[in-house]
Amino acid sequence: MADDNRKVLRVSGTGVRDFLQGLVTNDVSGLDRGAVYTALLTPQGKYLADFFLVADGEDVLIDADAGQAAALKQRLMMYKLRSPIQIEETDIAVSRGLGDAPEGAFADPRHPSLGWRGYAGQPGEAADWDALRVAACVPQAGVELTPDTFILEVGFERLNGVDFRKGCYVGQEVTARMKHKTELRKGLAQVAVEGAAPVGTEILSGEKVAGTLFTQGGGFGLAYLRFDRAGEDMVAGAAKVHWRG
Repeated sequence: MADDNRKVLRVSGTGVRDFLQGLVTNDVSGLDRGAVYTALLTPQGKYLADFFLVADGEDVLIDADAGQAAALKQRLMMYKLRSPIQIEETDIAVSRGLGDAPEGAFADPRHPSLGWRGYAGQPGEAADWDALRVAACVPQAGVELTPDTFILEVGFERLNGVDFRKGCYVGQEVTARMKHKTELRKGLAQVAVEGAAPVGTEILSGEKVAGTLFTQGGGFGLAYLRFDRAGEDMVAGAAKVHWRG
């Protein structure tokens, strides 16, 4: 079963890994050990896209959200300038499953509960991926991840999506400053939810807006919270929201 929400780009040419290393948030040398989860940021440190990198011989495959793939390709083309790098869309299908990765597939580096990802026709499995994401507090492009997102506020360090020991990349200065000099006052958190509310519903703590409720599943939800306002008893529309901090 292919994941129709994903699109795979192929990056090929001389110096592919060096090219990507200077752009993305994670250390591309991790490709020698498996799939690498990473992101491309604006120079101001805000989110543009998140994706997986996997080695395919000398080439690197980019497993991206289908809705972001075209813009991601365009942005990478802008950065390559005259370097001998080619970036092309492919018809490679992404399959997903739970448990140990079959031969040729890769463990999802974000969280063990998210199973594996395959690019060579491995038969995928049906699962409630949204509920699994919520349980592991994993954001998704176009839902919890938006152009206003700072990746440390949505847990990229916990999800193995950023490396603070690698060299420079686009948006690195802002990200490093947030890591070393700033206490996060806002961010993504898992909350307990009684009832349901549309994605994007404001969360109220008393009369104050404490955040926004996003994906829900299995009695829990992902919420972007202002930590100084959030409390154990909040509401989002008709739903009751509980956060223990």
